Amino acid sequence: MGLLTDPGMERSRLPALLEKHHRPICVILYVLGILWFMALAHNSLNHGTYFSENALLPGLVQGDFHGDSQAWQYLESLREEAEKHPSNMPYSWISGQFTQLGLDTFTHNFTLHYPMGKEKIFTGKNVYGILRASRGSSTEAVVVSAPYRPPSSVLQGTTPSVALMLAMAHFFSKQVYWAKDLIFLVTEHEQLGAQAWLQAYHRTQSGAGILVHGDLEGRAGAIQAAINLELHNSQVSHIDVKVEGLNGQLPNLDLVNLIHRLCQRENVHHTFKNRGDHPRPETLHGWMHQLHTLFSMVASQASGVPTGNHGLFHRYGIAAVTVEGQHHQGQGWHSVSMHQLGRVLEGVCRSLNNLLERFHQSFFFYLLPATNRYISIGVYMPPFGMIAGGVLVKALALWYSTSCAAEEQDQNKKIKKKIDYGLLGCVPLVVLMHMISVALAFAPPMLSRLGSSMGLSAEDSVFLGIGAFCISLLMLPSCVNRYTNLQERSWEIVKIFAVLELGVLLFAGAVYNFSLALIMTVIYTPVSLVITPSKSRVKRCLKYLILLLVHPLSLLFIFVLMDTWNNFDGLPFNRLLWKSYVATKRALMYSVVDSLIYSNWVFDVATQCLLPVWLLFWQIALYPAP
Repeated sequence: MGLLTDPGMERSRLPALLEKHHRPICVILYVLGILWFMALAHNSLNHGTYFSENALLPGLVQGDFHGDSQAWQYLESLREEAEKHPSNMPYSWISGQFTQLGLDTFTHNFTLHYPMGKEKIFTGKNVYGILRASRGSSTEAVVVSAPYRPPSSVLQGTTPSVALMLAMAHFFSKQVYWAKDLIFLVTEHEQLGAQAWLQAYHRTQSGAGILVHGDLEGRAGAIQAAINLELHNSQVSHIDVKVEGLNGQLPNLDLVNLIHRLCQRENVHHTFKNRGDHPRPETLHGWMHQLHTLFSMVASQASGVPTGNHGLFHRYGIAAVTVEGQHHQGQGWHSVSMHQLGRVLEGVCRSLNNLLERFHQSFFFYLLPATNRYISIGVYMPPFGMIAGGVLVKALALWYSTSCAAEEQDQNKKIKKKIDYGLLGCVPLVVLMHMISVALAFAPPMLSRLGSSMGLSAEDSVFLGIGAFCISLLMLPSCVNRYTNLQERSWEIVKIFAVLELGVLLFAGAVYNFSLALIMTVIYTPVSLVITPSKSRVKRCLKYLILLLVHPLSLLFIFVLMDTWNNFDGLPFNRLLWKSYVATKRALMYSVVDSLIYSNWVFDVATQCLLPVWLLFWQIALYPAP
């Protein structure tokens, strides 16, 4: 702060050197930061996983599960029942099975008032059974959940998950060592059912209040952990452990390590991001393999969308993961039996049963390049600070420039006087940009209703409305320059506002969703360095192009295009563009709906935080060159 408040700052060498050489300094920090972060995927710069919570005692748990034949019986019976209910969940059958096992069985009704387009009401029902602890007082609980997908669902079925859950409940109900309640939960409508059940369980409300969660007839103790099962086939080659939750939240690393350790003990092939560990991680190919895994986690975490129902538990301080069974044929893949999966899940539940308190040790902020390696927050934040450091350096250099370069020295009186650069005059401009962005953030429901009256779908209405709004904002600088009286070099003040706000967004966002902040930092740090008014028409057009490419809506299309190309690389280019356009509309719609229902921050951050910064940069680029 002394650098900003010292009246003799212009006579100091350090600010002068910073102002003179800030561009190469920023470039060096940016390049070294990216190289450093990429190098973290190598084993010499990350760490092997270990258990911080010794109370889990996974090595002392002896698996006794022998209910694989029972699981097959449940699976055959459930498949027959599912054929009778092609579009919904067989509530009576599932609740009947829980009741036969002696569990306290309940159903839970919830309602969604869909906020987009014509008002629609969707209803759903969850079924859950509670196995009361025989050696406790029902003060703590562990959840084993599974989403039910009917035969008409476009997603892969999950009937093996429910069958294995029932087999586990059958086996666990005969054991006497449980000190925690076990809740077996089958949810409908994917994450919507899980969200409604959690809100009802904790008596809270999230999002815009459009999800009426209803009430629960029965409860257990405070939930300590949750395991979500997603087995798509009775023949499983490996299980993939999913960790990313809502808004990039992660479970305690001990829970993730516990599942991988038990899989290793039971000889179950286990992966992360559907990628196994490289046999020689110290080699160049091993480093590239782990770097790919690391980037896969960054991409999924940045979206803020949970990779499974487990991701909704994190906001309540509950460590949770999804165990997904995958089936691959080919060399190197071996079938995993229901017996092995049951023993793994039994070991997880028994280890969680040993916990004396909530997960609080180990890490909640980490990145995983492999199943047995991790990068903690203390390791990945320094390279992130270098990548984003150029933003702060640029802000300091601009502050020095506007504070010192504007001073004129009277040769006769030798008195320094400052020219007013319009600091207060730029505040209304900054406020205007934020007011416009906030208006855009709250516009989708109104746009969907307006489009519905014109015969458009809610998806098209939101996309076309936001697109038209963003295109109209391109004319905003012309209006501002025409009707305001900004000083000659006031663009520097505007850029100081923009760069400082960008810095706050990046560094604060790194604590909430590191991956999203990292992607924004890599993209916007160079932009903050190069955007200035230019006299050259070529340079101005190039800067316009750069800004249009990094517009939040353009970035959404680019990311969707990359994902579409990665999944459908054999498509012709014209079909690839069309498929990406359709996927972009859906992605924008999903982000809006997720914001309203689950309080996903990505749409709000893009509209209320990132868009104002982009508008300020656009204002600077169109500012008349001095």
